[in-house]
Amino acid sequence: MVERKYKWRRADYQENTRGLLIVHTGNGKGKTTCALGLMMRAAGQDLRCCMIQFMKSRKDRYGEHLSAEKLGIEVHTMGDGFTWDTKNPEQDRQTARHTWDLCVEKLRSGEYDLLVFDELVYVLSYNLLAVDEVLADIRAARERQPSIHIVVTGRDAPKELIDAADLVTEMTEIKHPFQAGIRAQKGIEF
Repeated sequence: MVERKYKWRRADYQENTRGLLIVHTGNGKGKTTCALGLMMRAAGQDLRCCMIQFMKSRKDRYGEHLSAEKLGIEVHTMGDGFTWDTKNPEQDRQTARHTWDLCVEKLRSGEYDLLVFDELVYVLSYNLLAVDEVLADIRAARERQPSIHIVVTGRDAPKELIDAADLVTEMTEIKHPFQAGIRAQKGIEF
C-alpha cells in the first residue's frame, strides 16, 4: 500500500471542484473502457465511484466487474442483455425505468464523486426514457452537489445531451477485428 504524503478532506475537494458532465459516444469501440479508466483514476485519488450499466446482462460477470471489486468501485449491472432488435419493448422500458430510478437514487445520495451511467445513451436513443427527464434529474443533482462528475456512454447521443455536456468525446470506428471474423476476446471486449 502506498502511503500518502498528504491528507485531503472531502469538503475541500468538493469546494474546489467543478463537476463535469462527460459524454462518450460514437460508433467506435472504447466508450465503456474510457469511462472505466476515469473511474480507476478517480478511485486512485480516493474518490467514491459507482457505475450503473443499463444494457449488459445482470447475469454476466465481465473483467471490469472483477477489477472494480478489487478497487472498491461499486458496479450495478441492471440489463437483460443487449439487443439491437428487441422482442419485448415493454420489458425494455421497465428495465430502463428501474435502472434510471437507481441512477436517481445515487445522484441524490451525495455519497459519490463520480457516477458512470454506462449505455444510458442507447436507452435515450431508443426512446426508452425521455431525454428531458434524464437531463432534469442530472441538472438537479449537479445543483445539489456541484462537484459531482457524471459520465454517460453509448452511441448516437442526442443533441440535447451533447449541448448539456461539458466534455464530449466521439469514438470513431476505423477498423474492427469483428470485420475480419475475429470474435470478442476475454480481456479485450469482456
